[in-house]
Amino acid sequence: MVMVEAPLYPGLGALYERELDAHGVGAAMLTHKWQPADLLAPHSDIDVRILIPEAPTDWEEWNHRLAAAHTAAVGRDISHKRLLEHPPGFAFTMVEADGRFVSAPELATWSLISGSVRDFQRWKSRAQMAPWREVDERFYRGILQARLGGRYQLAADSIDNVVENVAAYRRHCVAWHYLAPCWFAAAALATRTRCPGKTAALTQWRPDGLDGYAELFLGHADDRSDARPRGPRHLLRTAHVALEAAMRRVPDAPSTVGECGFHADTDWVMTAGMLRVRVARWLYYLDPPPGVATEYLIRREAKELRSAAGTLNALAADETTPAQRLAARMARLIPTGPTTAGTLRATLALWHQQRPTVQDFLSHTPGDVHP
Repeated sequence: MVMVEAPLYPGLGALYERELDAHGVGAAMLTHKWQPADLLAPHSDIDVRILIPEAPTDWEEWNHRLAAAHTAAVGRDISHKRLLEHPPGFAFTMVEADGRFVSAPELATWSLISGSVRDFQRWKSRAQMAPWREVDERFYRGILQARLGGRYQLAADSIDNVVENVAAYRRHCVAWHYLAPCWFAAAALATRTRCPGKTAALTQWRPDGLDGYAELFLGHADDRSDARPRGPRHLLRTAHVALEAAMRRVPDAPSTVGECGFHADTDWVMTAGMLRVRVARWLYYLDPPPGVATEYLIRREAKELRSAAGTLNALAADETTPAQRLAARMARLIPTGPTTAGTLRATLALWHQQRPTVQDFLSHTPGDVHP
């Protein structure tokens, strides 16, 4: 396997910034999830988060510009259909990030693409030092619940946009989409610390008896573990065994995990931050560049939309305050079943029809959330 040069991801980030600027998206800062060591060329995609100075006057129009910028960036090189698999995952305002309304475990994974280094380092430091909260338990246990117990399916890691060495990509998926995220979450729960990334977790958290597994998967992550790598199915069986052993070091979940509303401001901002970029995602998925597959990405939307609807319904409670009633109205605009191209088109039309509600919800400030 020929490894792409290390500067790939910084260059990709700079290109993405230029496209956002050219299309008037107005980002004040760009970050991506995970640390530089966790992005392994040519298989890892870059998962961008956008920080904007303030909420736009029209979120729908802003999303059209974001979708156009992403499409332009993907069109720059055939490899970008995998490296830029989807538009950004979240959009936050600078005030929300500076006010500690972005959840600490999410922010702890960020790396800076562009923007104020001073602001970014301050946010990261605060995220690392913040007291452990129920939102941390939910964040890390959610990673485990999505993958363990047979829920991870290698076949669901689509190869449709992979342009080289499919066998190596399959091994990468086992190591980096299944084992490493679970190890990362298990390490955080076992130590009650917010680990910045997958490589850090595999390097730093090695309970007795697990050191060999950590070394094995660190090697397979970049496909250089040995001269004749194991097949993905064999590696998957080993991953099951490794995670079964690792989970014995993770304490049981506190009884409060799963309750929403204790930190309503953070729950609101995280849900709004995710929904703010959905229109751009759907526009890109429904009209991708030539040769780009998005059917599997459309199916994946169902998981996050169900989660958002659940959080909004919990935030709505008995609908006694204006914020709770707004959360309830927004929840009714979110599909909760399987997602298809038809589902996304219908939801785009519904959100356009209900534009005032969507705009109001996406622009709601944290200070307005508290009853």
